[in-house]
Amino acid sequence: MAITNGSNLNSVAASQRQTLASNYLDLASTAGQGWAQQYVPDLMEKEAEVFGNRTISGFLSQVGAEESMTADQVVWSEQSRLHLSYVGTLDVDGDTNGTFTVTTDIDGNAPTDFTTQHGIRVNDMVLIAQAGVVVKALCTEAEVGTAVVTLEPYANDILDDELADGTATLLVIGSEFGKGQSYSDQTGTHSSERREALEPTFKSYSNKPIIMKDYYEISGSDASQVGWVEVSGEMGQSGYLWYLKAAGDTRARFTDYLEMAMLEAEKTAADSAIGFADKQIRGSADAGTNAGTEGLFAAIESRGNVTSGVTGVNAATDLAEFDAILAEFDNQGAIEENMMFVNRSTSLAMDDMLASMNSYGAGGTSYGVFDNSEDMALNLGFSGFRRGSYDFYKSDFRYLNDKATRGGINSRATSAAIRGVIIPAGVSSVYDQALGRNMKRPFLHVRYRASQTDDRRLKTWVTGSVGAATSALDAMQIHYLSERCLVTQGANNFMLMK
Repeated sequence: MAITNGSNLNSVAASQRQTLASNYLDLASTAGQGWAQQYVPDLMEKEAEVFGNRTISGFLSQVGAEESMTADQVVWSEQSRLHLSYVGTLDVDGDTNGTFTVTTDIDGNAPTDFTTQHGIRVNDMVLIAQAGVVVKALCTEAEVGTAVVTLEPYANDILDDELADGTATLLVIGSEFGKGQSYSDQTGTHSSERREALEPTFKSYSNKPIIMKDYYEISGSDASQVGWVEVSGEMGQSGYLWYLKAAGDTRARFTDYLEMAMLEAEKTAADSAIGFADKQIRGSADAGTNAGTEGLFAAIESRGNVTSGVTGVNAATDLAEFDAILAEFDNQGAIEENMMFVNRSTSLAMDDMLASMNSYGAGGTSYGVFDNSEDMALNLGFSGFRRGSYDFYKSDFRYLNDKATRGGINSRATSAAIRGVIIPAGVSSVYDQALGRNMKRPFLHVRYRASQTDDRRLKTWVTGSVGAATSALDAMQIHYLSERCLVTQGANNFMLMK
């Protein structure tokens, strides 16, 4: 019997007492023989988490809620203003005295037909403002079928004593009627009876859910292969199977996408070149132009308020910006409690601004915790403040800070950078057309598709032959899906800081 040795038999010379570079393991070098060395390094197999918590999700869960729906779109209605105030064109020589032609309401909304949709009636007392001058007048004519009303001033016999032709603002403040007169007794246009009633109006908005998907796949062989690096991740994965790391990161990335899309998405314009086959919504009046969905930032820029500051990029260093914000909130819902989610530079600028309001704050020692003993820690930040009748609670917004998310975009586009967002706290009352009644809901909430057979809030399913076999495929496929949209109610109470 003959024994034949292999051509690469592991036979080495006797050991020698030497300390050489070749005695140490070099995983990256084939010359150093890598794992073929007899000396084992001090291996730190635990993967270092050098970026901390890498996810940015959590913002919407703090300020809103999630609700299911069973339709292709969500439609909600928001109430109109209670008082009648309009912008229009004043003609001081019109009719017997002066006329006012309604063009928009005070918020700039222009219905297609103001001849029947304005609420000014005969015998209404009004204020007319133009170029710093205010005149009180009485409406003497308001014919149905026209947007023109006739006005007679109280102080003077003609309007052109104080006002001129041009744009003006009109506010109805009450009414005045004659004594004991009926409508049929009037030879002129005045009346002692109300003959027209006001019907409240509302404005409807809609949004459409989008379908989001992600996917991860690993072969059956790699799923059973142990690695030398102990993995860890935001989704709680741990161990020496590398696919746990990849699958967990895919899920964490997808959950971040769910929030980022709700913040940044916008509806597709009618002239967009995007050509999704399912772009059309059955039964929708704007079918064919409603692809995409309206995210938070797009909703605020379209229906809310945007502040670019007063003194520059970090205008939060000046109370003038907040005074301007308060004035705008007074014009809108005047909701007293508001949450501010801001980036780091704006947060620090606010801290410095608030500290400077204290006469002893020049050295930064008159505010903090533990009575600012020299042996204790100073708290040089503020979590909130009150200005006027408004409370602002400040929080850092990781999405605006992280270089891998909006923080990196802001650094490249400083002129269009988003510094933060101000969101009203509490709930709003709206009419839900699906339920047919008024509902109390957070100003901000996510709607997702769900029914008794399928919940599409965040679906995850596994296919393949790894684990519980579902097919003959020698792999594990992990699928992620969600169908959702964001509902921004009362966007006029929101403020985007740019």
